[in-house]
Amino acid sequence: MILIENAKAVNFYPASIESAIDIVIDDGMIVDKGKDLKSLYPQARVIDSGTFVSPGLVCSHNHFYSQLSRGMMVNIKKSYDFVQQLNNLWWRLDRAIDYDITLDSSLSACAEAVMSGVTSVIDHHASPNLIDGSLDAIEQGFLTVGLRGDICYEVTDRNGIDGATRGINENVRYAKKVDKSLKEDKNFLLSSSIGAHASFTICDKTLEKLAGAVKSTNKGVHIHAAEDRFDAIDSRYRFKKNIIERLDDLQMINNRSIIVHGVYLSDIDIDILNKRDGFLVHNCRSNMNNSVGYNDHISSFKNVALGTDGIGSDMLTELKFAYFKQRDVNGTLNPEDFVKMLISGNEILQRRFEGKKFGKIEKGYMADLVIWDYDSPTPLLPENLSGHLVFGLNSGNVKTVIINGKIVVMDKKPLFDYPGIMENSRKSAQRLWNNMNKLN
Repeated sequence: MILIENAKAVNFYPASIESAIDIVIDDGMIVDKGKDLKSLYPQARVIDSGTFVSPGLVCSHNHFYSQLSRGMMVNIKKSYDFVQQLNNLWWRLDRAIDYDITLDSSLSACAEAVMSGVTSVIDHHASPNLIDGSLDAIEQGFLTVGLRGDICYEVTDRNGIDGATRGINENVRYAKKVDKSLKEDKNFLLSSSIGAHASFTICDKTLEKLAGAVKSTNKGVHIHAAEDRFDAIDSRYRFKKNIIERLDDLQMINNRSIIVHGVYLSDIDIDILNKRDGFLVHNCRSNMNNSVGYNDHISSFKNVALGTDGIGSDMLTELKFAYFKQRDVNGTLNPEDFVKMLISGNEILQRRFEGKKFGKIEKGYMADLVIWDYDSPTPLLPENLSGHLVFGLNSGNVKTVIINGKIVVMDKKPLFDYPGIMENSRKSAQRLWNNMNKLN
C-alpha cells in the first residue's frame, strides 16, 4: 500500500486541481482520496507528492521496432515520395529484425517511455523474418520495465501470403494468451489488438481473414489509413471503395478500432468511423517527418487521441508539436482541444481493459500516476492548465512514476536496470544497422 501525502491532485481534462489531498493506492488501484488520511492507513508507505500529481500519459500509437533507427548509420537511397521511403528505409528495417533486436528495442522504448511520464503505450509491431512469438518479445519489454500497454502484429501482404497468414495467426495466438493472462491476473499489464499495416498492402482475401480474426477474438483492429494520398487513391482504384468503407463492409470498424493518421480519409470514411465510435490517432511529428501533409479535418472526428508513430514516446513533446503545427497552418483549435486528445488515450485503454477505469485521480481508478516537479513562474490553475502543458511542462519534470500501483521510477531514478538496457540496446542497434546494409 502506498500513500501520496499532501498532494496537489491534478486532472488534465476536464481540468481540475485539488490541494492538500492524500492519495491511497492498493492492489493496482486508487482506493481512497481525501484530506488527512494518513492515520487511517498506518501500514501504507508514505511518499512525497512533489509539485503535483496527475494521471499518467498514454501514447496511443507507436512502433517500438523502430526504436533503434535513431541516428542510424545505414546506406539508404534518396526517397522522393512516401512509398519510396517505406521501401528504402522502413521495409528494410523491419526485415533486419531478429528476436534479440525486438527485445532490446522494446526494453529501451519502454524505459524511455516511463522516464517521460508515459504509463501506457499502444504498440504496432512488424518483423517479417520473426513473426511467430515476436509479440512475446515485445511483451517482455513491457513486463520487465512495468509499463502498461496494448500490442499487435502488423499484417501485410508485402512479404507474401504466407507472411500475412502467419501475422494473423500471431495476433490471434497472442490475443488468446492475453485473455488467459488477464483471467488469471486481473492486474496483468497487457491487452491486445489485431494489427494490420495499411489498405494498400492488404488484398481482399487477407482482409477477410483479418476480419475473421477481429470477430473471433473480439479485439479491435489497429491499422494505418490514408497516411499518404497513395493509400486513399489505391483503395478507390483497386477496390472501388474508400478505405474505411472497405473495412466497414467486413464489420471491422467498431468502438475498439484504432485508425492511424487518416490524413486523406474521405468525408464518407470519417462519417463511418464516427458512427461506429472508433478512434483516430493523430501523429503530428511523424506526418511532418514523412512530408505526407497535415490532417486539416482533425476536428471532424468524434474521437481523437495522440501517438508518436515510432518517434519515441514523449507525449508532452508530441502534444506541443500537434498544437504548434495546427497553428502554423492557421488552425483554430486551442491548447485545451489538444490536451483532450492527449487524455483520450485513456478511453482507448478502458475499451481494452474491461472493467478498469483510467485517466483520473479518483477512487476506483487504476493507479497509473506521475508525480511532477514543476516549479512554474506562473500560477497553476484549472483555467490555464492546458497552457502549462503546451507551453511549459516537459518530460524533464517527471519525478516519480507509478503504474498499476507499483513504483517504476522514484525521485527520477528508474527501479529497473536502465543502464544495462541501454547498453544492450546500443549493441543491438549496431547489429540491426549491419543487417540492413546487407539488404536491398
